[in-house]
Amino acid sequence: MSAHLTEIIVFSVLFLLVSGMGFVAAKWRAPTDMAHLDEWGLGGRSFGGWITWFLVGGDLYTAYTFVAVPALIFGAGAAGFFAVPYTVVIYPLFFLILVRLWSVSHRHGFVTPADFVRTRYDSPTLALLIAITGIVATMPYIALQLIGIEAVLKTMGVTGDSAIARHLPIIIAFAILAAYTYQSGLRAPALIAFVKDTLIYIVIIVAVIYLPYKLGGWGAIFEAADKKFQASPAPGDGIILNANNQVQYFTLALGSALALFLYPHSITGVLASRNRDVIKRNMSALPAYSFLLGLIALLGYMAIAAGVKPLPGAKPGSVDSNTVVPLLFDLHFPPWFAGVAFAAIGIGALVPAAIMSIAAANLFTRNIYKEYLRKDATPAQEAGVAKITSLVVKIGAVAFIVFLDPQFSIDLQLIGGVIILQTGPSVILGLYGRWLHRGALIAGWAAGMGLAFWMLWQIPNAATGRKHFGGSAFALSEFGFDTPKTIYVGFVAVLVNLAVAVLVTFLLRALKTPEGVDGTAKDDYFADEGDPRIARRLPGTVEKVSST
Repeated sequence: MSAHLTEIIVFSVLFLLVSGMGFVAAKWRAPTDMAHLDEWGLGGRSFGGWITWFLVGGDLYTAYTFVAVPALIFGAGAAGFFAVPYTVVIYPLFFLILVRLWSVSHRHGFVTPADFVRTRYDSPTLALLIAITGIVATMPYIALQLIGIEAVLKTMGVTGDSAIARHLPIIIAFAILAAYTYQSGLRAPALIAFVKDTLIYIVIIVAVIYLPYKLGGWGAIFEAADKKFQASPAPGDGIILNANNQVQYFTLALGSALALFLYPHSITGVLASRNRDVIKRNMSALPAYSFLLGLIALLGYMAIAAGVKPLPGAKPGSVDSNTVVPLLFDLHFPPWFAGVAFAAIGIGALVPAAIMSIAAANLFTRNIYKEYLRKDATPAQEAGVAKITSLVVKIGAVAFIVFLDPQFSIDLQLIGGVIILQTGPSVILGLYGRWLHRGALIAGWAAGMGLAFWMLWQIPNAATGRKHFGGSAFALSEFGFDTPKTIYVGFVAVLVNLAVAVLVTFLLRALKTPEGVDGTAKDDYFADEGDPRIARRLPGTVEKVSST
């Protein structure tokens, strides 16, 4: 550990600095009363362009992204680049969708996507399914942020013999995170995101200029990577995608793009925006992060050219590929700069973890606690329950890392993307009409989820020896096709989800099954800041929506 003393000092100072900012955030743009979900959980719905850009960017491009994408490319080659095209196509896909969601949510005071589904389809059951799906999909995602911190700590030699000793720094870090999130709510990650993203931009720009110069240029880097993959005895991708993986690559990229803004934490950042124009500008500007992600991905090839050897994993004979990027900085940069890079990764875990825990807490509070346990809950009671729930969520995330194999957490996150995609028909299509019957959407959700879990059960993980739930690439041969190609589970499951929803809609309407009352109006989807029809439940007041 003494060999990494400078790195540890720089990392600790920056980490403590942003932790202090998290506590100060409670007084930043402070409302008269934080005991309200609009304030604690959505930052007062008042964030402008720059704050939203840093907040949503810091939420989507996480510490795990920083270490896992290059690690995947280091080990698997071109297949790891799927994260780049999907974060490019996502913004034009969701440009108009998110604007409509913001308007109707702002108009009715919705805090979660399940709130919208509840009112749009007049279905508490469908809203409950959306809420539970969101919470389940988010939990392993929070745990993955800890893997980024763990990789950095392991590289700096901060470890221990027992599971508790090895994870003690992570437990302390998340205890601090829990404390300032409890106090400051969404304002904490919004303020910290400025520091986190600035550090990451600086670190990556320096790395992509300095490392190619030191390693002999980009030609030498790609040549070294190609040589490694060509020499591998196992068939797979090199620096160019293998033909057998093209269907999987395309469907994974498209499915991941559709899923990303269905995650509760992504929607939370959007709903915290001040008006529609803020969202439009951010959907246009956020691709800058995708450019940065492309540069981050190339660190995997640089690590190959630099001869980086991953540190040993938890199991005998295994390696921890997530240490590739930290080791690259540790070996090729001065200790003080490596410390800055490690701090960028560590801080990069705090922002999304905070937003994710807040989003999960909002779902539980509005769509389970208030809907089923206490219908007359006051805004202050809602905020209190959300704060406690956010603490429970963080404790659960830490438990994932301490008591489960980290690789299993990664596989669970892949499963999370598959299941959150099954909420798409209810949320996305619901923003444009009520073509599908509420009962049919429930049936479609059940069919898609059932098929998804059956497919996931069939997928082994050769690296870990696990026979089930080993990833999200399903062999088409299991469907009777004579081909070695694979396809993304979520893509198939959501198509079945839609097909079942359409067929059951025809059936239920033929049977004249009640469809419920739509609680929204056409104009709700175009409401903007300052609209006199906006429903605002301010602390200490009960204000009814004016009718026109």
